[in-house]
Amino acid sequence: MTPLLGRQALPARPQLTIQPRNFAADDPGGWDRLVDTAVAADAAGIDRIILSDHVVFGENPEAYADPTRGGTKGGRQPTGPDGHWLEPLTTLAFLAGQTTRVRLGTSILLAALRRPVVLAKTAATLDVLSGGRFDLGVGVGWQEEEYTAAGLEFAARGRQLDHTLEVCQTLWGQSRASFESPELSFDGIHAMPKPLQAGGVPIWIGGTVQRRSMERLARFGSGWIPWGPAVADLKGGVRAMREALEQLGRDPATVQVTSYLPAIMDSDGVLDLAATVTAAPTWVELGITDFKVPMVVPAGLGPATEALTGLVEAFRAAVG
Repeated sequence: MTPLLGRQALPARPQLTIQPRNFAADDPGGWDRLVDTAVAADAAGIDRIILSDHVVFGENPEAYADPTRGGTKGGRQPTGPDGHWLEPLTTLAFLAGQTTRVRLGTSILLAALRRPVVLAKTAATLDVLSGGRFDLGVGVGWQEEEYTAAGLEFAARGRQLDHTLEVCQTLWGQSRASFESPELSFDGIHAMPKPLQAGGVPIWIGGTVQRRSMERLARFGSGWIPWGPAVADLKGGVRAMREALEQLGRDPATVQVTSYLPAIMDSDGVLDLAATVTAAPTWVELGITDFKVPMVVPAGLGPATEALTGLVEAFRAAVG
């Protein structure tokens, strides 16, 4: 039996996350803005930076809006097929060397596209070199072409993700690792160093409230990244998630939940930060532990630090 790793104790207070863009519709000519945002977040007191993932693109971006394929109704892919997209694990490793305290995560990594043994090594390495600051947020994605290009079956992506997480947790948790599944068998395998965090790298599971994703969350998850209908109806989604976990024998109080705060704009169409964060206490009562604010961070280290410091101050004034 694979050990139950990848779980964190719940934070003592609500967490504040930003998601800078590691992608661009066209060549941005450099990625200084991304680096400045990460360094500013570290200085300002932001709790977590997360980056998203695409490995390749096909020519059907409208599939993002198809819930039957894993997309979200009404959603829109932010770049075309030739958008520039930095690989998130590589980028986070670089940012780990530029920062000292902010947590670093993926939301979401298409983990099944990586060979499980290599992902286990990469995640453990990133956790060690960052001083135990890495969170692995995973999901199945929506784009069939990425699985095709990786030689994988899109229809089997759920099982492939579970298998990847099983192998990672085995290699993180066993000093002399053995594993047996229909896809893979090994015995007497050693993989060092282990992740620095006790219990291994925390795993955040992205998905809707349906049987397979809830089983994945109950088995592997430190946190839940709502998707699809659960985002549109967050209150109902959180309630349904909790009921599903209870039925699966997992205490939902041990699972963190992340969500964006709805943006409130002023009369000029600019984010009203004070008004936006006033909703946070209600969401804390709902069960949200990790908040993302849809804020455009200005270019330049100084302006970015000032803006993010203001965000932290407003957020902490609202929720403590």
